[in-house]
Amino acid sequence: MENKQVSFLKTCINGINALSGIGILSIPYALSAGGWLSLILLILIAAAACFTGLLMRRCMDRNPNVTSYSDIASHAFGRKGKLVASFLTSLELYFVSTGLLIMEGDNLHKLSPNFALKLGSLSIDGRHSFVILSGILISPTMWLSNLGVMSYVSACGVLSSLVVVVCVFCVGVTKGVGFHGKGSLINLQGVPTALSLYAFCYGAHAMFPSIYNSMRKKNQFSKVMFISFVICTVTNISMAVLGYLIYGQNVQSQVTLNLPTQKLSSKIAIYTILAGPIAKYALTITPIATAIESVLPDRYQDSKSTGILVRMSLLISTVVMAMVFPSFQSLSSLSGAALVVIVSFFLPCACYLKIFKVYQKWGTELAGILTVMLMSVVVGAVGTYSSIAQTVKHN
Repeated sequence: MENKQVSFLKTCINGINALSGIGILSIPYALSAGGWLSLILLILIAAAACFTGLLMRRCMDRNPNVTSYSDIASHAFGRKGKLVASFLTSLELYFVSTGLLIMEGDNLHKLSPNFALKLGSLSIDGRHSFVILSGILISPTMWLSNLGVMSYVSACGVLSSLVVVVCVFCVGVTKGVGFHGKGSLINLQGVPTALSLYAFCYGAHAMFPSIYNSMRKKNQFSKVMFISFVICTVTNISMAVLGYLIYGQNVQSQVTLNLPTQKLSSKIAIYTILAGPIAKYALTITPIATAIESVLPDRYQDSKSTGILVRMSLLISTVVMAMVFPSFQSLSSLSGAALVVIVSFFLPCACYLKIFKVYQKWGTELAGILTVMLMSVVVGAVGTYSSIAQTVKHN
């Protein structure tokens, strides 16, 4: 690989960037759903995600030919394992891409609440109109055969998250806003939603193998994981506490939707969030498009027109999905419960058990792995049911 010489500092930045996603916007809502004590669950989920990331590293060290997430699954469970892992990681990225469009539509609608598209007798409301316009704006990036030119924009994810946290803090300290929300200690009914949204923030495991492979000193990967998870968890908790203290139970599924648009700090936060999806969408959808193209007949795999058709089809389908889902929260909680818990928690543990045959001898390591797997099953089942129920209710 060309990037074998990535330093420790740059690897840490890559790790933080992988974990710094759009999930940070829904963290205050998650806290309002679960109550203050649910922050303990956030820390436990972060610790479990870091643990499974280290398990993946050990699986890769076992076989030098293993270089990706699907390779780990293939090494453990053969061709079927690879297919399942590829499908789940692609579906997770598909949900993230859809979430980017929902986020664009919601925040643009906040800035221009009276906007609507009219096509003859057909009138499309503001939020759905902005989702469609965002798709049109993104569509030229689907024609690019090389997205490397845009990749530097995605590296701004770390700065973007910090800017939003600072802006939310600035809104809180301004006159007339303040930190008023006392909140509830625990809300058992909202814990499933909180768990799903917390899990959604740590769905970066599909990217960890490439980060690990790029390192100059691979023995420092554990330190990279620790630093990345600590910084991102501190950032998530800061955003959760700030948003909840300012807006209490009234905090929306994206905290930016609560911000008063007349304040400069609010505008900076919203525009910072809006800038990312335009470039991030193409980079996020490309692995899915590549996976689809790889299973096409040979004569179509190297065709530029086929690649454009696949990417445009994915874009159109995600635009439709973004219009169907009632809120960013419903999609992110469903993705966190149904996909992230499998990809980031359950499957790495299962692969590690199979590759190292840890199940043959009872001990602390096996107990820890089984605990994480049990947690993922519970969070996945309860969270998925809660997410689907809320989506149906809002529809």
